[in-house]
Amino acid sequence: MRVLLFARARDLAGAHTLDIALPAAATVGDLRRCLADQCPRLAGLVARSALAVNGDYADDALPLPANAEVAVVPPVSGG
Repeated sequence: MRVLLFARARDLAGAHTLDIALPAAATVGDLRRCLADQCPRLAGLVARSALAVNGDYADDALPLPANAEVAVVPPVSGG
């Protein structure tokens, strides 16, 4: 599955995208843990980031569909 990285997540991973292999029954939470394991620099940020699956924000319990595109959207601040 292709994972798109934005803002600080992209900077920490050193890439715009990551390709992640997960079992068929994986959830968004499983993906979050896998990202932290595969790219430890992302671990703290991915825990606080929103994940969007095929364009819709998703909670950790959502099963990931086959060939999903997932975006990691870090928290933003500003004023």
